[in-house]
Amino acid sequence: MDVTITLPDPAPDQAIVWRDGHFFLLDQRYLPDKEDYLALESAGAVADAIKNMVVRGAPAIGITAAYGVVLAARAAYQRSGAKWKQAVQPDLERLRNSRPTAVNLFWALDRMRQLITELPDPADPTEALLVEAGEIHREDIEANKRMGELGAALIDEPTGVITHCNAGALATGGYGTALGVIRAACEKRLIERVYADETRPWMQGARLTAWELLHDRIPVSLLVDGAAASLMSQGGIGWIIVGSDRIAANGDVANKIGTYGLAVAAKHHGVRVMVAAPTSTIDMSIPSGADIPIEVRESDELLSCGGKRVAADGATAWNPVFDVTPAALVDAIVTEKGVVLSPNEKKMRNLMAD
Repeated sequence: MDVTITLPDPAPDQAIVWRDGHFFLLDQRYLPDKEDYLALESAGAVADAIKNMVVRGAPAIGITAAYGVVLAARAAYQRSGAKWKQAVQPDLERLRNSRPTAVNLFWALDRMRQLITELPDPADPTEALLVEAGEIHREDIEANKRMGELGAALIDEPTGVITHCNAGALATGGYGTALGVIRAACEKRLIERVYADETRPWMQGARLTAWELLHDRIPVSLLVDGAAASLMSQGGIGWIIVGSDRIAANGDVANKIGTYGLAVAAKHHGVRVMVAAPTSTIDMSIPSGADIPIEVRESDELLSCGGKRVAADGATAWNPVFDVTPAALVDAIVTEKGVVLSPNEKKMRNLMAD
């Protein structure tokens, strides 16, 4: 049974925690009201946590899944001994099926699966897999800080910026992708104010991004999602800065629903669009955004708010949680390997070949 606990000194950069043989996730569904952690003791519980959005954000999902593999392998070894590699397979598939769009999930699971094939059958695999999961976690934080530096260097004068959804420490191993750029730019006094779309229906901008930015004492104002174009028309916004859940080989970007409309409005108003994402988010096997699987979630998430139905009885809903922004609307993709300006397939392949 998974237990809700309070860890000492919870902070936005400690959303994913392995401590003394136990795995904890900051339950993002209840932020900012409660800063509680779920203690997850099985791979099945980790898969459910990913599916139910206890944790969200592509890099964070990948890291969480890697720790889920550690739990799966430990249980399989305790249950089946030298036959643990066969016993662990159903849990690996359950983790793989938890959410469809975030490619980091599959990237991390493939990396853990490769290590599983290399480990000796008779030995307890827990420690080796835990080291690998910790390395995935550490590499993500380092990548985010590098992206922060590279992205901030693109901002040439103090300006306001708009961000959509949450691409901060909560969505990653720590520091953040889009919010990593914003944090680095704020340190250089290049950002006057951050405008965060509220991001219906899960309100990640209102609940999570605002919480993170206020924690760092970065000035933030919330926007109704539909207000962004009007704000841009008044001037003072230099960049849209967002993260991504999957980037296709041609530079098309899948991100939280509403990003596409934001990019269209930005193009009209001469506002530049920056996407910050680690190279683990780039899927070179997907030719274009048309090939990216888009998750459609339950209608009730849209028809209700705070557990209370707000839509008229009988109304139905279409609830995709991601959309695809064409590469032509993206001015810069910022990764830990470097920056791709005006992305296209050739430039993306050059980046990934380095």
